[in-house]
Amino acid sequence: MAQEISTRDAYGLKLVELGRKNPQIVVLDADLSKSTMTHYFAREFPGRFFDCGIAEANMVSIAAGLASSGKIPFASTFAVFLPGRCFDQVRMSIAQPGLNVKLVTTHSGISVGEDGISHQAIEDLSLACALPGFNVVVPADGVETASAIEVAAETEGPFYVRLGRPKVPVIFPPDYRFKLGRAVTMRQGGDATIIAIGILVKAAMDAADELQKQGIDCTVLNMSTLAPVDEEAIVSAAEKTGAIVTAEEHLLHGGLGSIVAQVVARYRPVPMEFVALHEYAMSGKPDELLQRYGLTAADIRSAVLKVLERKS
Repeated sequence: MAQEISTRDAYGLKLVELGRKNPQIVVLDADLSKSTMTHYFAREFPGRFFDCGIAEANMVSIAAGLASSGKIPFASTFAVFLPGRCFDQVRMSIAQPGLNVKLVTTHSGISVGEDGISHQAIEDLSLACALPGFNVVVPADGVETASAIEVAAETEGPFYVRLGRPKVPVIFPPDYRFKLGRAVTMRQGGDATIIAIGILVKAAMDAADELQKQGIDCTVLNMSTLAPVDEEAIVSAAEKTGAIVTAEEHLLHGGLGSIVAQVVARYRPVPMEFVALHEYAMSGKPDELLQRYGLTAADIRSAVLKVLERKS
């Protein structure tokens, strides 16, 4: 069985490592440090950790002030609260001045499970990607998360990094290095391309394995950077395979599918299908919700078969 680790755990552990190397790194949280795993940092660096309470807007404003003073602030809470609850502060205090603030949220998508509809952030990527100058990242596993957090700390400018709640399979080797704005080819194939983010990257790989048994070879791209998106990789995939399926744990509008479709329409139109959410979900176990709302390897496989019919 593949090793599993939650992306939020990988984040918390990497923060401590970076904190030991760089005294300018500070961490803020909104009364959820034991869930976002920033409590690891708080325990080792209590003088550089700020619990802002259930006041996400204030947390964002404080992070902006710290960045203006030369610090490198990482501000965390659940994805449903940031950017949603404090979008005005994110827009005016971070995006417009282009400050060096790193917003890292956990418990995204419907895989928060039993927390229910009120805590299922499925609009957050559309909000984050709407902000000019923001780097928007959705890691696929714990290894990519740790590397992406390191890159965020080293890269000047605002970041939104979207993490999840459950443990997920590790799909990258320990020496993998995340590159901002670059898609990762997980496998090569000439019949269709599956472009996925987050937990659906593993599902895309599983779908491609099943399709190969039917004689269908798919390229799988991990588009972990949504902004700036790797347009070259998208255009190349469209030219090479002539059909694209996107897969994301997010509403169809404004997320991965919308971004890829814009690039495809502009440079290389090909048939596309979209595996994404179309409505708010109910409460339930993560695996049951992913199945009910069509976010599984089987759903990706069906989308590939459908897009291939249109391609032919």
